[in-house]
Amino acid sequence: MGKYKTILIKNRYNLLINPNNCFFILKNISVFLTICYCFILKIKVYLHPHFQFLNLQNLIKANNKHNSMYAIVEIAGQQFKVAKDQKVYVHRLKEAEGSKVTFNKVMLLDDDKNVTIGAPAIEGAEVTAKILGHLKGDKVIVFKKKRRKGYKKKNGHRQYLSEIQIESIAASGAKKAPAKKAAAPKKEEKAAKAPKAEAKETASTDVSSMTVAQLKALAKEKGISGYTSLKKAELIEVLSK
Repeated sequence: MGKYKTILIKNRYNLLINPNNCFFILKNISVFLTICYCFILKIKVYLHPHFQFLNLQNLIKANNKHNSMYAIVEIAGQQFKVAKDQKVYVHRLKEAEGSKVTFNKVMLLDDDKNVTIGAPAIEGAEVTAKILGHLKGDKVIVFKKKRRKGYKKKNGHRQYLSEIQIESIAASGAKKAPAKKAAAPKKEEKAAKAPKAEAKETASTDVSSMTVAQLKALAKEKGISGYTSLKKAELIEVLSK
């Protein structure tokens, strides 16, 4: 029969066993055992204290990245949640490329320990950023159609944007606006009242030199009733009060 001859052996349970099949089964069992051994080794490596320490370090680093300081700031009419070294696309800014800009309208600030909420902005807080470049956004297609009217219109739009990178977030240290500006208008009001008083005095003296038509026109402006039937002396008396 040659090398392909199969030998049938009877075991104690009177079962016929093919030696070729037995070799195939043993080979599969050995492969399975090697896989199990590698898996056990992998578990031992994971349970090793040095590996556990490294794994904890990676977890702490990832947690620190997640819990880094961030702020919610208003930039060009929009609110953004920003962190240090983050790149943000905002509406086009007036400043040139490479220049630094500061934003004082910080609505919320989180520094891993305390969360500060402004009303509406936090006094003294600011966000400093650098303008990386000016560009246009992706094209947006605006298509309008009125059915049964023959009306179709297709327009494209690309928004003008600026790419900025956040350099620092400061909880305090921003320049505060001077609070004494409110007192200045009071002095101006006092100064304005004096010319009004002088104008009244000059008006009382000028009334006597006016004609009857001028006096009636002035009485009409002031809303005096029955001025049409009054004489010049009476008009002067009424207007000088």
